[in-house]
Amino acid sequence: MDHVLDIADCYVLTPYVYPASWPEDGALRQVISLLVLTNMGAELLYLGFAAFSFYYVFDHRLLKHPHFIENQLQREIRLGVTSIFWMSFPTVALFFAEIRGYSKLYDNTTKSPSGWPGVMLSVAGFLFFTDMVIYWMHRVLHHKSLYKYLHKQHHTFKIPTPFASHAFHPVDGFLQSLPYHIYPFLFPLHKVAYLFLFVFVNIWTISIHDGDFRIPWPLVEVINGAAHHVDHHLYFYYNYGQYFTLWDRLGGSYRHPSVLLGQGPLDHIRKLTVAGKLRR
Repeated sequence: MDHVLDIADCYVLTPYVYPASWPEDGALRQVISLLVLTNMGAELLYLGFAAFSFYYVFDHRLLKHPHFIENQLQREIRLGVTSIFWMSFPTVALFFAEIRGYSKLYDNTTKSPSGWPGVMLSVAGFLFFTDMVIYWMHRVLHHKSLYKYLHKQHHTFKIPTPFASHAFHPVDGFLQSLPYHIYPFLFPLHKVAYLFLFVFVNIWTISIHDGDFRIPWPLVEVINGAAHHVDHHLYFYYNYGQYFTLWDRLGGSYRHPSVLLGQGPLDHIRKLTVAGKLRR
């Protein structure tokens, strides 16, 4: 975050957010900068990519599904925007620790144990680590002692749109984002790779709620896409994974996508439409 902070500090934030007389390495200046950047960046990323996905990717026939609730879009957006705002406070605390040098982030490939191959390996490690931790954290959030207090808000939307991607209780949302932030404190990671991954995981989260259930056949058994995730929303106890199906398979919670068996949400709509025509 320090690269982004330096650019924004130089061209945007000074003197519009705080006076130029404040020291650049002052804690208050850095925290205010991080709060502004985190909120603006996350909200724009969420609203921008979710809107694009909703208008150009999402199958609007799903709006006719009986589980699509009244005013769902407005509710998703309101909860998503509010959640991102409250999540930004603990997130900024972690970003602040990063720019103060407490993480293992580095900005020069010479500091990588194996150069560029090491950078690529750390990206793969990030995906494996976060997928594993989020899987188990997600399962814990489904436990009856926690579910109704935290994760239930997200499952209000059984037929999610891309705007449901960030529509969580703030505590739930932060807990599920925590593995992304913990990783660079545990393992070396290039700063540019970290920024790229931050954007990627947000876009990925939107994509698994985008209602586009097409999956290239070789990847169906490996990648946890929108077809898998809509079954999680509909059937609750399956497909907890973030990117891959590995941990669902190991944890006994894998469910082959219903849409690929002719039993998905669009199939249900077609049956209702046919039944309605027959009654006429």
